[in-house]
Amino acid sequence: MTTAVRPPRPYQHYVYAYPHKTAYRPLPDRPLLADLWAGESRRALSLYAHIPFCEVRCGFCNLFTRVGAPEGLTGRYLDALERQAVAVRAALGDAEPVRFANAAFGGGTPTFLTAAELARLCDIAELRMGADLRAIPLSVEASPATATADRLAVLAERGATRLSLGVQSFVEEEARAAVRPQRRADVEAALARIREAGVPVLNIDLIYGIDGQTAASWRHSLDAALAWRPEELYLYPLYVRPLTGLGRHADPEAADRAWDEARLARYREGRDHLLASGYEQLSMRMFRRADAPPQGPDDYACQTDGMIGLGCGARSYTSTLHYSFDYAVGAREVRGIIDAYVATEEFDRAVHGRAVDEDEARRRHLLQSLLRARGLAVAEYRLRFGSTPHEDFPAELETLAAHGWLADTGPELVRLSPAGLAHSDAVGPELFSPAVRAAMAAYQPR
Repeated sequence: MTTAVRPPRPYQHYVYAYPHKTAYRPLPDRPLLADLWAGESRRALSLYAHIPFCEVRCGFCNLFTRVGAPEGLTGRYLDALERQAVAVRAALGDAEPVRFANAAFGGGTPTFLTAAELARLCDIAELRMGADLRAIPLSVEASPATATADRLAVLAERGATRLSLGVQSFVEEEARAAVRPQRRADVEAALARIREAGVPVLNIDLIYGIDGQTAASWRHSLDAALAWRPEELYLYPLYVRPLTGLGRHADPEAADRAWDEARLARYREGRDHLLASGYEQLSMRMFRRADAPPQGPDDYACQTDGMIGLGCGARSYTSTLHYSFDYAVGAREVRGIIDAYVATEEFDRAVHGRAVDEDEARRRHLLQSLLRARGLAVAEYRLRFGSTPHEDFPAELETLAAHGWLADTGPELVRLSPAGLAHSDAVGPELFSPAVRAAMAAYQPR
Protein backbone atom coordinates (compact mmCIF):
# COMPACT_ATOMS: atom_id res chain seq x y z
CA MET A 1 0.00 0.00 0.00
CA THR A 2 1.39 3.37 -0.97
CA THR A 3 1.20 6.61 0.96
CA ALA A 4 0.48 9.85 -0.85
CA VAL A 5 3.42 12.25 -0.81
CA ARG A 6 3.90 15.73 -2.16
CA PRO A 7 5.00 15.36 -5.81
CA PRO A 8 8.02 17.17 -7.23
CA ARG A 9 7.68 20.20 -9.46
CA PRO A 10 5.91 19.22 -12.70
CA TYR A 11 8.22 20.92 -15.21
CA GLN A 12 11.77 19.64 -14.93
CA HIS A 13 12.92 18.11 -18.22
CA TYR A 14 11.34 17.42 -21.57
CA VAL A 15 12.61 13.85 -22.09
CA TYR A 16 12.72 13.44 -25.86
CA ALA A 17 15.85 11.29 -25.68
CA TYR A 18 17.73 9.39 -22.98
CA PRO A 19 20.46 9.80 -21.87
CA HIS A 20 20.11 13.55 -22.15
CA LYS A 21 22.65 15.28 -24.40
CA THR A 22 24.04 17.27 -21.47
CA ALA A 23 25.28 13.91 -20.14
CA TYR A 24 27.43 13.39 -23.24
CA ARG A 25 31.17 13.98 -23.02
CA PRO A 26 34.15 13.90 -25.43
CA LEU A 27 35.04 10.29 -26.23
CA PRO A 28 38.74 9.83 -25.44
CA ASP A 29 39.13 6.78 -27.68
CA ARG A 30 37.18 8.28 -30.62
CA PRO A 31 35.94 4.88 -31.80
CA LEU A 32 35.62 4.08 -35.49
CA LEU A 33 32.04 4.12 -36.74
CA ALA A 34 32.66 0.82 -38.52
CA ASP A 35 33.49 -0.78 -35.17
CA LEU A 36 30.49 0.80 -33.45
CA TRP A 37 28.06 -0.46 -36.08
CA ALA A 38 29.58 -3.94 -36.40
CA GLY A 39 26.89 -6.39 -35.38
CA GLU A 40 24.20 -3.73 -35.01
CA SER A 41 20.78 -4.19 -36.59
CA ARG A 42 20.32 -2.41 -39.91
CA ARG A 43 16.79 -3.67 -40.59
CA ALA A 44 14.84 -0.59 -39.57
CA LEU A 45 17.06 2.41 -38.96
CA SER A 46 15.87 5.96 -38.40
CA LEU A 47 17.52 8.76 -40.37
CA TYR A 48 17.72 12.30 -39.01
CA ALA A 49 19.31 15.28 -40.75
CA HIS A 50 19.95 18.39 -38.68
CA ILE A 51 19.96 21.87 -40.23
CA PRO A 52 21.20 24.35 -37.56
CA PHE A 53 19.92 27.60 -39.06
CA CYS A 54 16.91 29.81 -38.27
CA GLU A 55 15.76 33.20 -39.51
CA VAL A 56 15.14 34.25 -35.89
CA ARG A 57 15.81 32.62 -32.54
CA CYS A 58 12.73 32.32 -30.35
CA GLY A 59 13.08 33.51 -26.78
CA PHE A 60 12.45 30.05 -25.33
CA CYS A 61 14.71 28.12 -27.72
CA ASN A 62 17.70 26.21 -26.35
CA LEU A 63 18.16 24.06 -29.44
CA PHE A 64 21.45 23.90 -31.30
CA THR A 65 20.94 26.57 -33.97
CA ARG A 66 22.23 29.93 -35.16
CA VAL A 67 20.43 32.95 -36.58
CA GLY A 68 21.10 33.45 -40.26
CA ALA A 69 24.06 32.25 -42.30
CA PRO A 70 26.83 34.17 -44.06
CA GLU A 71 26.97 33.86 -47.83
CA GLY A 72 27.87 30.31 -48.84
CA LEU A 73 27.69 28.76 -45.36
CA THR A 74 24.60 26.64 -46.02
CA GLY A 75 26.23 25.23 -49.14
CA ARG A 76 29.43 24.41 -47.27
CA TYR A 77 27.35 22.88 -44.50
CA LEU A 78 25.64 20.57 -47.01
CA ASP A 79 29.07 19.71 -48.43
CA ALA A 80 30.13 18.56 -44.95
CA LEU A 81 26.86 16.74 -44.39
CA GLU A 82 27.43 14.87 -47.65
CA ARG A 83 30.96 13.92 -46.59
CA GLN A 84 29.54 12.66 -43.33
CA ALA A 85 26.83 10.66 -45.11
CA VAL A 86 29.43 8.98 -47.33
CA ALA A 87 31.52 8.05 -44.28
CA VAL A 88 28.56 6.75 -42.30
CA ARG A 89 27.24 4.66 -45.18
CA ALA A 90 30.69 3.14 -45.65
CA ALA A 91 30.83 2.33 -41.93
CA LEU A 92 27.49 0.50 -42.16
CA GLY A 93 28.98 -1.78 -44.78
CA ASP A 94 27.20 -4.21 -47.06
CA ALA A 95 27.21 -7.37 -44.96
CA GLU A 96 23.44 -7.04 -44.62
CA PRO A 97 20.88 -4.78 -46.29
CA VAL A 98 20.54 -1.29 -44.81
CA ARG A 99 16.88 -0.32 -44.49
CA PHE A 100 15.43 2.92 -43.15
CA ALA A 101 12.02 2.84 -41.47
CA ASN A 102 11.57 6.62 -41.26
CA ALA A 103 13.36 9.91 -41.82
CA ALA A 104 13.16 13.42 -40.43
CA PHE A 105 14.71 16.80 -41.20
CA GLY A 106 14.93 18.99 -38.11
CA GLY A 107 16.90 21.83 -36.66
CA GLY A 108 16.99 24.69 -36.41
CA THR A 109 14.66 25.17 -39.33
CA PRO A 110 15.30 22.87 -42.31
CA THR A 111 13.23 25.14 -44.55
CA PHE A 112 15.77 27.89 -43.91
CA LEU A 113 17.49 26.17 -46.85
CA THR A 114 16.47 27.27 -50.33
CA ALA A 115 14.34 24.99 -52.49
CA ALA A 116 17.43 23.88 -54.41
CA GLU A 117 19.29 23.17 -51.15
CA LEU A 118 16.36 21.13 -49.85
CA ALA A 119 16.46 19.09 -53.05
CA ARG A 120 20.16 18.51 -52.45
CA LEU A 121 19.48 17.43 -48.87
CA CYS A 122 16.99 14.86 -50.20
CA ASP A 123 19.58 13.70 -52.73
CA ILE A 124 22.11 13.15 -49.95
CA ALA A 125 19.59 11.07 -47.98
CA GLU A 126 18.65 9.01 -51.02
CA LEU A 127 21.86 8.69 -53.04
CA ARG A 128 24.44 8.67 -50.24
CA MET A 129 22.50 6.91 -47.46
CA GLY A 130 20.14 4.80 -49.57
CA ALA A 131 16.96 6.04 -47.90
CA ASP A 132 13.92 5.78 -50.21
CA LEU A 133 12.19 8.94 -49.02
CA ARG A 134 9.08 8.33 -51.11
CA ALA A 135 8.55 4.93 -49.51
CA ILE A 136 8.92 5.82 -45.81
CA PRO A 137 7.47 8.46 -43.49
CA LEU A 138 9.42 11.72 -43.86
CA SER A 139 8.81 14.51 -41.36
CA VAL A 140 10.10 18.07 -41.88
CA GLU A 141 10.04 21.03 -39.51
CA ALA A 142 9.23 24.51 -40.80
CA SER A 143 8.46 28.05 -39.69
CA PRO A 144 5.76 30.32 -41.12
CA ALA A 145 8.30 32.62 -42.78
CA THR A 146 10.18 29.79 -44.52
CA ALA A 147 7.19 27.65 -45.55
CA THR A 148 7.26 29.11 -49.05
CA ALA A 149 5.53 27.55 -52.04
CA ASP A 150 8.76 26.57 -53.82
CA ARG A 151 10.23 24.89 -50.75
CA LEU A 152 6.98 23.04 -50.01
CA ALA A 153 6.74 21.87 -53.61
CA VAL A 154 10.19 20.28 -53.36
CA LEU A 155 9.34 18.54 -50.09
CA ALA A 156 5.99 17.25 -51.36
CA GLU A 157 7.56 15.95 -54.57
CA ARG A 158 10.38 14.22 -52.67
CA GLY A 159 8.02 12.34 -50.40
CA ALA A 160 7.43 14.43 -47.27
CA THR A 161 4.50 12.91 -45.41
CA ARG A 162 4.46 15.29 -42.43
CA LEU A 163 5.12 19.02 -42.11
CA SER A 164 5.44 20.45 -38.61
CA LEU A 165 4.86 24.19 -38.32
CA GLY A 166 6.06 26.03 -35.23
CA VAL A 167 3.28 28.53 -34.57
CA GLN A 168 3.38 28.62 -30.74
CA SER A 169 0.57 31.20 -30.49
CA PHE A 170 -1.99 32.75 -32.82
CA VAL A 171 -2.11 35.78 -30.51
CA GLU A 172 0.44 38.32 -31.72
CA GLU A 173 1.02 39.80 -28.25
CA GLU A 174 1.84 36.34 -26.90
CA ALA A 175 4.18 35.64 -29.80
CA ARG A 176 6.06 38.84 -28.99
CA ALA A 177 6.18 37.90 -25.30
CA ALA A 178 7.84 34.62 -26.31
CA VAL A 179 10.31 36.61 -28.46
CA ARG A 180 8.82 35.14 -31.62
CA PRO A 181 7.62 38.16 -33.61
CA GLN A 182 5.11 37.10 -36.26
CA ARG A 183 1.87 38.35 -37.76
CA ARG A 184 -1.25 36.22 -37.58
CA ALA A 185 -1.88 36.83 -41.28
CA ASP A 186 1.54 35.41 -42.18
CA VAL A 187 0.88 32.30 -40.08
CA GLU A 188 -2.47 31.73 -41.76
CA ALA A 189 -0.92 32.20 -45.20
CA ALA A 190 1.77 29.62 -44.42
CA LEU A 191 -0.85 27.13 -43.28
CA ALA A 192 -2.78 27.68 -46.51
CA ARG A 193 0.37 26.99 -48.57
CA ILE A 194 1.03 23.78 -46.65
CA ARG A 195 -2.49 22.55 -47.30
CA GLU A 196 -2.16 23.49 -50.99
CA ALA A 197 1.11 21.54 -51.22
CA GLY A 198 -0.75 18.37 -50.31
CA VAL A 199 1.57 17.06 -47.58
CA PRO A 200 -0.60 14.37 -45.91
CA VAL A 201 -0.01 15.33 -42.29
CA LEU A 202 0.08 18.86 -40.91
CA ASN A 203 1.31 19.30 -37.35
CA ILE A 204 0.93 22.60 -35.50
CA ASP A 205 3.04 23.35 -32.41
CA LEU A 206 1.51 25.52 -29.68
CA ILE A 207 2.99 26.69 -26.36
CA TYR A 208 1.21 27.31 -23.07
CA GLY A 209 2.53 29.27 -20.11
CA ILE A 210 3.52 32.40 -22.07
CA ASP A 211 3.53 35.61 -20.04
CA GLY A 212 0.09 37.22 -20.29
CA GLN A 213 -1.63 34.11 -21.64
CA THR A 214 -5.08 33.42 -20.19
CA ALA A 215 -7.55 30.58 -20.47
CA ALA A 216 -9.42 32.62 -23.08
CA SER A 217 -6.38 33.46 -25.20
CA TRP A 218 -5.19 29.84 -24.99
CA ARG A 219 -8.59 28.67 -26.20
CA HIS A 220 -8.35 31.23 -29.01
CA SER A 221 -5.06 29.71 -30.24
CA LEU A 222 -6.43 26.19 -29.95
CA ASP A 223 -9.51 27.07 -31.99
CA ALA A 224 -7.43 28.92 -34.58
CA ALA A 225 -5.31 25.81 -35.00
CA LEU A 226 -8.32 23.49 -35.09
CA ALA A 227 -9.84 25.57 -37.90
CA TRP A 228 -7.17 24.03 -40.16
CA ARG A 229 -8.08 20.48 -39.07
CA PRO A 230 -4.44 19.56 -38.51
CA GLU A 231 -3.77 15.85 -38.36
CA GLU A 232 -1.54 16.46 -35.34
CA LEU A 233 -1.14 19.07 -32.63
CA TYR A 234 1.70 19.33 -30.14
CA LEU A 235 1.09 21.29 -26.94
CA TYR A 236 4.33 22.34 -25.25
CA PRO A 237 4.76 23.93 -21.82
CA LEU A 238 6.97 27.01 -21.86
CA TYR A 239 10.39 26.54 -20.31
CA VAL A 240 12.87 29.29 -19.51
CA ARG A 241 16.37 27.87 -19.90
CA PRO A 242 19.85 29.38 -19.36
CA LEU A 243 21.33 31.33 -22.29
CA THR A 244 18.00 31.62 -24.12
CA GLY A 245 16.44 34.97 -24.96
CA LEU A 246 13.98 34.69 -22.08
CA GLY A 247 16.60 33.16 -19.82
CA ARG A 248 18.88 36.19 -20.15
CA HIS A 249 16.25 38.34 -18.48
CA ALA A 250 14.96 35.99 -15.80
CA ASP A 251 16.18 33.52 -13.23
CA PRO A 252 15.37 30.08 -14.67
CA GLU A 253 15.12 28.71 -11.13
CA ALA A 254 12.59 31.32 -10.09
CA ALA A 255 9.54 29.53 -11.53
CA ASP A 256 7.07 29.30 -8.67
CA ARG A 257 4.14 27.07 -7.85
CA ALA A 258 1.71 29.63 -9.26
CA TRP A 259 3.30 29.33 -12.71
CA ASP A 260 3.33 25.54 -12.36
CA GLU A 261 -0.39 25.57 -11.60
CA ALA A 262 -1.10 27.96 -14.47
CA ARG A 263 0.70 25.70 -16.94
CA LEU A 264 -1.04 22.63 -15.57
CA ALA A 265 -4.38 24.39 -15.96
CA ARG A 266 -3.62 25.33 -19.58
CA TYR A 267 -2.48 21.75 -20.25
CA ARG A 268 -5.74 20.29 -18.92
CA GLU A 269 -7.80 22.83 -20.85
CA GLY A 270 -5.93 22.05 -24.05
CA ARG A 271 -6.09 18.30 -23.53
CA ASP A 272 -9.81 18.29 -22.82
CA HIS A 273 -10.59 20.59 -25.74
CA LEU A 274 -8.65 18.43 -28.20
CA LEU A 275 -10.17 15.21 -26.91
CA ALA A 276 -13.62 16.72 -27.31
CA SER A 277 -12.68 17.80 -30.84
CA GLY A 278 -11.92 14.28 -32.07
CA TYR A 279 -8.24 13.97 -31.23
CA GLU A 280 -6.55 11.16 -29.33
CA GLN A 281 -3.70 11.73 -26.90
CA LEU A 282 -0.49 9.86 -27.63
CA SER A 283 1.72 11.53 -25.04
CA MET A 284 1.71 14.57 -22.78
CA ARG A 285 2.48 16.74 -25.81
CA MET A 286 1.18 14.85 -28.83
CA PHE A 287 -2.41 14.74 -30.05
CA ARG A 288 -3.54 13.14 -33.30
CA ARG A 289 -6.83 13.46 -35.11
CA ALA A 290 -8.58 10.13 -34.85
CA ASP A 291 -8.79 9.65 -38.64
CA ALA A 292 -5.22 10.80 -39.40
CA PRO A 293 -2.70 8.45 -41.02
CA PRO A 294 -0.01 7.18 -38.64
CA GLN A 295 3.45 8.69 -38.95
CA GLY A 296 7.01 7.93 -37.87
CA PRO A 297 9.08 8.25 -35.86
CA ASP A 298 6.48 8.66 -33.08
CA ASP A 299 4.66 5.55 -34.24
CA TYR A 300 7.85 3.58 -34.55
CA ALA A 301 8.04 1.74 -31.24
CA CYS A 302 10.97 -0.61 -31.76
CA GLN A 303 13.46 0.00 -28.98
CA THR A 304 16.42 -1.84 -30.48
CA ASP A 305 17.10 -0.52 -33.98
CA GLY A 306 19.47 2.39 -34.37
CA MET A 307 19.43 6.03 -35.37
CA ILE A 308 21.68 7.62 -37.98
CA GLY A 309 22.11 11.34 -37.37
CA LEU A 310 23.64 13.62 -40.00
CA GLY A 311 24.66 17.19 -39.23
CA CYS A 312 26.50 18.79 -36.35
CA GLY A 313 23.49 18.82 -34.00
CA ALA A 314 22.25 15.30 -34.74
CA ARG A 315 22.52 12.30 -32.45
CA SER A 316 23.22 8.74 -33.55
CA TYR A 317 22.28 5.66 -31.53
CA THR A 318 23.75 2.20 -31.44
CA SER A 319 22.80 -0.33 -28.79
CA THR A 320 25.85 0.55 -26.68
CA LEU A 321 26.72 4.17 -27.54
CA HIS A 322 24.82 7.37 -28.23
CA TYR A 323 27.01 9.90 -29.99
CA SER A 324 26.97 13.29 -31.66
CA PHE A 325 29.11 16.40 -31.98
CA ASP A 326 29.52 19.01 -29.27
CA TYR A 327 26.47 20.90 -28.00
CA ALA A 328 25.95 24.53 -27.05
CA VAL A 329 23.25 27.19 -26.81
CA GLY A 330 25.23 30.45 -26.77
CA ALA A 331 25.57 32.12 -30.17
CA ARG A 332 29.37 32.27 -30.26
CA GLU A 333 29.80 28.66 -29.18
CA VAL A 334 27.21 27.43 -31.69
CA ARG A 335 28.94 29.30 -34.51
CA GLY A 336 32.26 27.77 -33.50
CA ILE A 337 30.89 24.22 -33.55
CA ILE A 338 29.24 24.75 -36.94
CA ASP A 339 32.47 26.19 -38.37
CA ALA A 340 34.43 23.20 -37.06
CA TYR A 341 31.91 20.80 -38.56
CA VAL A 342 32.04 22.51 -41.96
CA ALA A 343 35.85 22.29 -41.93
CA THR A 344 35.87 18.56 -41.07
CA GLU A 345 37.08 16.27 -43.84
CA GLU A 346 36.97 12.89 -42.08
CA PHE A 347 33.79 11.68 -40.38
CA ASP A 348 34.74 8.09 -39.68
CA ARG A 349 34.88 8.36 -35.87
CA ALA A 350 32.52 9.20 -33.03
CA VAL A 351 33.81 12.17 -31.07
CA HIS A 352 31.22 13.05 -28.40
CA GLY A 353 28.73 10.78 -26.65
CA ARG A 354 27.79 8.48 -23.84
CA ALA A 355 27.97 4.71 -23.40
CA VAL A 356 24.69 2.91 -22.82
CA ASP A 357 25.13 -0.11 -20.57
CA GLU A 358 22.50 -2.70 -19.70
CA ASP A 359 21.01 -0.65 -16.88
CA GLU A 360 20.73 2.45 -19.08
CA ALA A 361 19.17 0.40 -21.88
CA ARG A 362 16.50 -0.83 -19.47
CA ARG A 363 15.87 2.70 -18.22
CA ARG A 364 15.63 3.98 -21.78
CA HIS A 365 13.10 1.30 -22.71
CA LEU A 366 11.05 2.08 -19.61
CA LEU A 367 11.18 5.84 -20.23
CA GLN A 368 10.36 5.71 -23.93
CA SER A 369 7.42 3.41 -23.33
CA LEU A 370 6.03 4.89 -20.14
CA LEU A 371 5.93 8.45 -21.50
CA ARG A 372 3.53 7.31 -24.22
CA ALA A 373 -0.13 7.21 -23.37
CA ARG A 374 -0.37 3.51 -24.24
CA GLY A 375 2.29 2.59 -21.69
CA LEU A 376 4.77 -0.27 -21.43
CA ALA A 377 3.88 -3.85 -22.32
CA VAL A 378 5.62 -5.99 -19.73
CA ALA A 379 5.80 -8.96 -22.11
CA GLU A 380 7.92 -6.95 -24.57
CA TYR A 381 10.22 -5.79 -21.79
CA ARG A 382 10.55 -9.35 -20.50
CA LEU A 383 11.30 -10.70 -23.96
CA ARG A 384 14.13 -8.20 -24.40
CA PHE A 385 15.66 -8.20 -20.91
CA GLY A 386 14.50 -11.43 -19.25
CA SER A 387 13.00 -9.56 -16.31
CA THR A 388 10.18 -7.14 -15.54
CA PRO A 389 10.35 -3.39 -14.88
CA HIS A 390 9.00 -4.00 -11.37
CA GLU A 391 11.96 -6.29 -10.68
CA ASP A 392 14.48 -3.88 -12.16
CA PHE A 393 13.12 -0.57 -10.86
CA PRO A 394 10.97 -1.26 -7.80
CA ALA A 395 11.86 1.95 -5.94
CA GLU A 396 11.28 4.20 -8.93
CA LEU A 397 7.90 2.66 -9.78
CA GLU A 398 6.89 2.75 -6.11
CA THR A 399 7.64 6.48 -6.06
CA LEU A 400 5.52 7.07 -9.17
CA ALA A 401 2.70 5.07 -7.63
CA ALA A 402 2.95 7.06 -4.40
CA HIS A 403 2.41 10.26 -6.40
CA GLY A 404 -0.67 8.78 -8.03
CA TRP A 405 1.04 8.77 -11.42
CA LEU A 406 0.54 5.11 -12.32
CA ALA A 407 -2.74 3.66 -13.55
CA ASP A 408 -4.11 0.44 -12.09
CA THR A 409 -3.65 -1.75 -15.17
CA GLY A 410 -2.63 -5.16 -13.83
CA PRO A 411 0.73 -6.96 -13.99
CA GLU A 412 1.20 -6.96 -17.79
CA LEU A 413 0.94 -3.23 -18.47
CA VAL A 414 2.65 -0.26 -16.84
CA ARG A 415 0.90 2.96 -17.83
CA LEU A 416 0.70 6.48 -16.51
CA SER A 417 -2.53 7.73 -15.02
CA PRO A 418 -4.00 10.97 -16.41
CA ALA A 419 -2.23 12.80 -13.59
CA GLY A 420 0.99 10.98 -14.40
CA LEU A 421 0.74 11.89 -18.08
CA ALA A 422 0.23 15.54 -17.09
CA HIS A 423 3.42 15.28 -15.01
CA SER A 424 5.50 13.54 -17.70
CA ASP A 425 8.27 16.12 -17.34
CA ALA A 426 8.65 15.06 -13.72
CA VAL A 427 8.13 11.34 -14.36
CA GLY A 428 11.05 11.18 -16.77
CA PRO A 429 13.66 12.58 -14.38
CA GLU A 430 12.50 10.15 -11.67
CA LEU A 431 13.84 7.37 -13.90
CA PHE A 432 17.24 8.89 -14.74
CA SER A 433 20.18 6.88 -13.43
CA PRO A 434 22.41 8.41 -10.73
CA ALA A 435 25.29 8.55 -13.21
CA VAL A 436 23.26 10.47 -15.79
CA ARG A 437 21.95 12.81 -13.10
CA ALA A 438 25.50 13.54 -11.98
CA ALA A 439 26.73 14.17 -15.52
CA MET A 440 23.83 16.51 -16.27
CA ALA A 441 24.41 18.39 -13.00
CA ALA A 442 28.11 18.81 -13.86
CA TYR A 443 27.38 20.16 -17.33
CA GLN A 444 28.17 23.85 -17.73
CA PRO A 445 25.73 25.60 -20.12
CA ARG A 446 27.56 27.56 -22.81
